[in-house]
Amino acid sequence: MEVAVLDITGKDTGRKVELSNDVFGIAPNDHAIYLDVKQFLANQRQGTHKSKEKSEVAGSTRKIKKQKGTGTARAGSIKSGVFRGGGRFFGPRPRSYSFKLNKNLKRLARKSALSIQANQHNLVVIEDFNFESPKTKNFVDILKALELDTKKSLFVLGDINENVYLSSRNLKSSKVINASELNTYGILNANKIVFTEGSLEGIHTNLNK
Repeated sequence: MEVAVLDITGKDTGRKVELSNDVFGIAPNDHAIYLDVKQFLANQRQGTHKSKEKSEVAGSTRKIKKQKGTGTARAGSIKSGVFRGGGRFFGPRPRSYSFKLNKNLKRLARKSALSIQANQHNLVVIEDFNFESPKTKNFVDILKALELDTKKSLFVLGDINENVYLSSRNLKSSKVINASELNTYGILNANKIVFTEGSLEGIHTNLNK
């Protein structure tokens, strides 16, 4: 699969890059995508939810009424969950929602997500670029040149580039990562994915181990 290489002004450089069919042209595995996205979202959860149980609420421990003869159910503590102000039955407790997936399945999920975006022509390849200093306006100019200023975009760089990252940080609709940070959720959550030329080799290497 060949894709034209653009410069940061959106013009065709006249060069093309070959995208491997092993990464960008496989038959998508929907279940692998589901599991990888589920794991990503589960890992975002703090799991700090907590409600007080019977042993944790404040209240007297005396028996509130006699055992028999009242015509109602027996009750031994005002802290029981059946009374107002009592503890909660089977309430939430702090826990981790994370779970493990094997590396091969995660690679399959990323390849599947990239193949879906490739089939929908949502991939863009541009020349490697850098900024002399962090400046949001410079990054916005690139988005406008690529007609991505009104779309949700994901920029994938070959290496960590602090100036480019800081220039994009204030923009909610655009995210900058390096090739090693590529994940299934991020791929599918973007309307357009912009790869720099230098990122493609790292992506092929990471996903074909």
